[in-house]
Amino acid sequence: MASASQVEQIAERVERLLVRYEELQRTNALLVQQVELLTQERDSLRSRLGAARSRVDALLERLPDIKSAA
Repeated sequence: MASASQVEQIAERVERLLVRYEELQRTNALLVQQVELLTQERDSLRSRLGAARSRVDALLERLPDIKSAA
């Protein structure tokens, strides 16, 4: 049978593990939030890039053909 000190040591280890688990849960929640924010930022930048490309393509279409200008 386990002695009282062994039970106390096990209880302390379990408590430390629980504290660590809670810390990891909080850290994970913060990282999930950060990933969501970065994903939104990435999507916004992709959208802006697509719009800029469309504007550049439209401007290029309006330029006179180099061969006809020469």
